[in-house]
Amino acid sequence: MQHEPIALDTTGTDIQGESARIRARGPVSLVELPGGVPAWSVTDATVLKSLLAGPQVSKDPRQHWTAFINGEITEDWPLHSWVAVDNMFTAYGAGHRRLRKLVAPAFTHRRTAALRSRIEAITEILLDDLSVTPRGESVDFRARFAYLVPIQVLSELMGVPEHLGSPIRTCVDGFFDGSFTPEQARANYLEMYRLISELVAYRRETPGDDLTSVLIATRDEDDGSRLTEKELVDTLMLVINAGHETTVNLLDQAIFALLTRPQLRAEIVEGRVPWTDLVEETLRFESPVAHLPMRYAVDDIEIDGIRIRKGEAILACYVGANRDPKVHGATADEFDVTRPTRDQHVAFGHGVHHCLGAPLARLEAAIVLPAVFRRFPNLRLAVAASKVEPVVSFVSNGHRTLPVYLAGEE
Repeated sequence: MQHEPIALDTTGTDIQGESARIRARGPVSLVELPGGVPAWSVTDATVLKSLLAGPQVSKDPRQHWTAFINGEITEDWPLHSWVAVDNMFTAYGAGHRRLRKLVAPAFTHRRTAALRSRIEAITEILLDDLSVTPRGESVDFRARFAYLVPIQVLSELMGVPEHLGSPIRTCVDGFFDGSFTPEQARANYLEMYRLISELVAYRRETPGDDLTSVLIATRDEDDGSRLTEKELVDTLMLVINAGHETTVNLLDQAIFALLTRPQLRAEIVEGRVPWTDLVEETLRFESPVAHLPMRYAVDDIEIDGIRIRKGEAILACYVGANRDPKVHGATADEFDVTRPTRDQHVAFGHGVHHCLGAPLARLEAAIVLPAVFRRFPNLRLAVAASKVEPVVSFVSNGHRTLPVYLAGEE
């Protein structure tokens, strides 16, 4: 028997507690999104992986979401920009395969590996900037460092000119802000679309060895079709939104994990525990994306006696699935870098929509985290851990600020 749907707290005050309450109701449970829009939240890791890997769910609302097709989901819905974009994120079947094939050349192993030296340089420049902070003065390590590394890496990857960098960053922040009104969300989407269109126009005039230029020039080898203009702009919006916020949260949560676990910190800094184990357990324990809108049932789906009807919406609850005790054991709610299942998470999705940028995010973390603790071996929180508040979002899972002292006790 289904309970009344849980109305999701879109400000993300207690993401882990809320997902645990949803998971306690079963592998799938009804939740309510802004505007009273219903969706099935999937917190069971095995069920979620099965759904993400197969053709029984779609990300295309135009084909498969009854409420969208019927006009019930309008442009003033706060999450409209999440579902109405025209890129890999919302494509299904052959359409998705076509778009992924066109975009994949921009994320080859060679292109990702080639960014190593730039990530190292960006990291050192930002750490140098922080090192002049007067002793005893706290800094927001999220805003002053964890935020800046991925946005600068992505800006270089995408070929963003300096004059567009700051306004694009402002729009990225707004995309994940759970406190936005429908009007603010719509205005933010339109402004970002305008800015990315300007980026495309700039790179058409001045092409370079960057993702934007590659996508402009890319053709499908089979039929010669280009990305349409809207697909191109929406794809670039996807890259910067998905690639930035997730990596910021990964760095933020990994640093927070070490600052609140001195024994683990010592073991990692001394080389007794690999940094890669910290990264994977952070991805599992605090998935950078909490809930990911949206998927839709292509046909009726039966799960544990519950029927998800054709055309109904499905919400992937990554934070819930990543703490599923059936996969990660009775200690799933504990942070344990020795956990055998630490890399069996869905932080980057699963199946055909698995994130193309996952290797880049891991590369950034592998470079950045050791550099931080080498440069600032006495890094410590400037407030009690309980005072570090979450970002205002039910999609993004990070901290609003991460106040630290760079040096030891006075």
